Amino acid sequence: MFDVSFSELMLVGVIALIVIGPERLPKVARTIGHLVGRAQRYVTDVKTDIQREMDLDELNNLKGQMEDAAKSVKSSMQDATDSLKAPLDEAQKALKDASASVENLVDSTKAEVKDTQDSTRKEFVHQELAEPAADTDTLPLPGFDDINKTKTGTPT
Repeated sequence: MFDVSFSELMLVGVIALIVIGPERLPKVARTIGHLVGRAQRYVTDVKTDIQREMDLDELNNLKGQMEDAAKSVKSSMQDATDSLKAPLDEAQKALKDASASVENLVDSTKAEVKDTQDSTRKEFVHQELAEPAADTDTLPLPGFDDINKTKTGTPT
């Protein structure tokens, strides 16, 4: 604070001893010491308050920077999500379209099979009505002649 050497302090002390006197000098020195101590504490408190304000400003600046960084990260994550979501949505739409076309194909195939079965049944019923079944009483049974020959013992 002040650049005071020991010799300068001795000079001030000798002058104070002459002016104040030896009886009142210790009391005055004590009072001056208390005042200097109070001034030092006041200066220290002011320095501490100023330092707190500076730290608070730095923290507010750091907080603002962190909020900006968080917003930047959030926006980049949103952009990344959107860029990944777009192809997935397209793939999902294509899958739905393919599923719908497969379902249509299955339905049309089922309808064709049903139409084919219906037409086959109609043709079969039509043939049955057009050609009556042959009389089974007049038809020889397979192997019947062989059995008769064996019983009678006459070879054919």
